[in-house]
Amino acid sequence: MSSPQVVFDRPAVPASGRGRGRGRGRGRPPGTTAAVMAARRAERGPGGGFEREYHPTESRRGRPPRQVRTTEILPEDESSLYFIIRNGRASLQQVVDDWIDSYKGDRDSALLSLMQFFISASGCRGRITAEMQATMEHADIIRTMTEEFDEESGEYPLVTAGQFWKKFRQNFCDFIQLLVKQCQYSIIYDQHLMDNVISLLTQLSDSQVRAFRHTATLAAMKLMTALVDVALTVSINLENTQRQYDAEQQAARSSDRLESLMTRRKELDENTDEIKNMLTYMFKSVFVHRYRDILPEIRSICMYEIGQWMKKYHTNFLDDTYLKYIGWTIHDKVGDVRLKCLQTLQPLYASEELKGKLELFTSKFKDRIVSMTLDKDFDVAVEAVKLVISILRYHRDMLSDKDCELVYELVFSAHRAVGQAAGEFLNERLFLPEEELDPDLRTRRGKKRLPNTPLIRDLVQFFIESELHEHGAYLVDSLIESNPMMKDWECMTDLLLEEPGPREEPLEDKQETSLIEIMVCCIKQCATGEPPVGRGPTRKVLSAREIRQVADDKQSLTAHFIQTLPPLLRKYLPDAEKIANLLIIPQYFDLEIYTTSRQEKNLGIPNHYCWWQECALDLYCSIYFQTPCCH
Repeated sequence: MSSPQVVFDRPAVPASGRGRGRGRGRGRPPGTTAAVMAARRAERGPGGGFEREYHPTESRRGRPPRQVRTTEILPEDESSLYFIIRNGRASLQQVVDDWIDSYKGDRDSALLSLMQFFISASGCRGRITAEMQATMEHADIIRTMTEEFDEESGEYPLVTAGQFWKKFRQNFCDFIQLLVKQCQYSIIYDQHLMDNVISLLTQLSDSQVRAFRHTATLAAMKLMTALVDVALTVSINLENTQRQYDAEQQAARSSDRLESLMTRRKELDENTDEIKNMLTYMFKSVFVHRYRDILPEIRSICMYEIGQWMKKYHTNFLDDTYLKYIGWTIHDKVGDVRLKCLQTLQPLYASEELKGKLELFTSKFKDRIVSMTLDKDFDVAVEAVKLVISILRYHRDMLSDKDCELVYELVFSAHRAVGQAAGEFLNERLFLPEEELDPDLRTRRGKKRLPNTPLIRDLVQFFIESELHEHGAYLVDSLIESNPMMKDWECMTDLLLEEPGPREEPLEDKQETSLIEIMVCCIKQCATGEPPVGRGPTRKVLSAREIRQVADDKQSLTAHFIQTLPPLLRKYLPDAEKIANLLIIPQYFDLEIYTTSRQEKNLGIPNHYCWWQECALDLYCSIYFQTPCCH
């Protein structure tokens, strides 16, 4: 394996400021007219296929391209692919089926309609004529269309706002992928359709016109994703054919059946090679130049699609030759591009099967990924924390203590999503439940400690060591939705009230103070369902499910603390700081649950607005002055 320094070196030539990574257009593919195609088929003979190298853009020999007059801007053709797909005049399946039927009848005419679709989808009103298709190179056609293009407004379908155009963008992508899917068994191998489409998109993606470049890059990347799906289907068919062949060979069946399977296997091998050649060509001709385009939307498209290829076709794309492009792009100055890089890596790191292929990449770019948890774009920071969690799970040794401490501190972030993501990291790194709790871990009077006891001790120690004691509510908010120990009231109060057993260390005063603060923050958030001040919207509207959860939590904590709060107050009465926190608890009780229960006699005024204050004062007097408790 090559060294990381060699594999991940950046290219020496910087990206052009105009977004052009290459020279002028390259002409159109060989055999794009019927006569030349017929001649090539005759030379190739029956069964001929792609050469080992796929070159759809070699210059065509013969007469130079003729000068054709500039096209006229005519009224919109309502029978065009662009009009039908844009306006939803028919289902995409019907559109694709109709186009395939048209292609089988007159492939040049059908190909012209497809070429026009890509031009029109770019926002260009120019028309490609049959004469232009027959006599002009693709580069000259694009140059002519460029002259017809009005770029003054800067608007084109892919960037136009509104639900209508958002739907068109989705239909645009779905049409390309569905077209390839429907053509996967024959037409994509005819060396006419794919030659021309790939050539056109490759050269459009190299245009100085932003709309052409953006639209063609999206189309080319979606075309590659569709071809990846085809490659996977061919691979499955090849494996099945090979198994059938092996079974027939062992059973010593008829030679005709074996010969048929061998022919089928050879055909599938050729198809696999052809698809791989197309993918390789498009990657080198489009992706390699557009992943660093001046337009961030184009860079984002490239990062998203390469992630799809790696996830689906990891045997071909998941290696350092391709991973390096993601590694270079995570330094992008635009937040959405960095986000797409992290989202691309997320499913790869979340797979146990693929972790071995990521070791070199991780060793090279781990520091950058960890630093992105502090990204100024909060969405990027959240995704970076999630990715670090995946690295922790599958490449634990690669994270240093310093790396982990950087993420720990984010539980106190003012941004809630970042804090909660960091809370997940804490759960994975520090608060994993022990598989088996020591059965002999008991209090002095013999009560068995609950499973969350060691975790809550660790949580208290973490809070103390963080030295951010005024942000206890932020710590609680980061963990309360992901770790059940934050609602384990019995475990918390046992640690405070029960004397430690012979195999336990007693809580120090600072630990008790911190535990009470954490416990009260948990109670407040459970009873209100609201995040701490400064985290989240000013007034959060709870969903019906959240309202039910708050009601259940409130009943649960009330049932517990109505019994345990008095002894807690008695124990910590001399400590003003602890008492101040404990006296907050009653205001979060659900007093209604006691109006018909056996506890009603202890709560004589359940509907009184200031009951909790009177209760606290009564408890204080009963302890300090030894007077009867009337509440």
